[in-house]
Amino acid sequence: MKIKSPAITLLILSLAGLSLAPATAATDTSAKGITVSATGTVKVTPDTVRLSATISAVAATNKEALAKANESANTFRTVLLAAKIGTKDIKTQSFSVSPEYNYTQDKGQVLLGYRASQSSEVIIRDEKNAGPIIDAIVVASGDGLVINSVSPFVLETSKATIAARAAAVKSAKTKASAYAKLLGVRLGKVAYLNENLSPVYAGPVYAMAKDSVAATQIDLGQQEITVTVEVRWNIG
Repeated sequence: MKIKSPAITLLILSLAGLSLAPATAATDTSAKGITVSATGTVKVTPDTVRLSATISAVAATNKEALAKANESANTFRTVLLAAKIGTKDIKTQSFSVSPEYNYTQDKGQVLLGYRASQSSEVIIRDEKNAGPIIDAIVVASGDGLVINSVSPFVLETSKATIAARAAAVKSAKTKASAYAKLLGVRLGKVAYLNENLSPVYAGPVYAMAKDSVAATQIDLGQQEITVTVEVRWNIG
């Protein structure tokens, strides 16, 4: 038994040495780092206006209702084309022809006729002229037109996104440098960077078509382009 003891002791020490290898690898300084997130925001004046409008007509038959609605819709398009709005910026959103009823306590459900409706989305790239264009549409299309909503938005976002990205990265580096100073370490190379671009959204401005001597004005306001980054620096 005494002769075998050194061999057993040697085997135990050998196994212990193998078990320490992963722990040694885990202490590699390249795995150390500082990760921060930061946001850059740029305010931009909208360069485009989105218009949603519906044209409808009621008649005794669905054929007559459709003909009336089509006539108003053609007038609607003619005004838009005269205002130099391209056909690519005029899109039909919905189209319907259906019976229209009135309900009374005495007679119950009574057929009034048929209603034809067509809703369209229009992109007005000449944002400063959006008000006069809407006025022209209302005058030409008559009482069968309803303006559902008018929404200013930023169509060309590339320049603002670049500026917001630069602000986000600058803020992230400032924050990481502050942490490095507090911890007494030195920032190394960037290990990775993830970006999140927030969608640009403009709440609609609702309006109904009506007669008015005052010209329509669309207030564009400002919208925010936001970029958020998460950056990790190696430290030494």
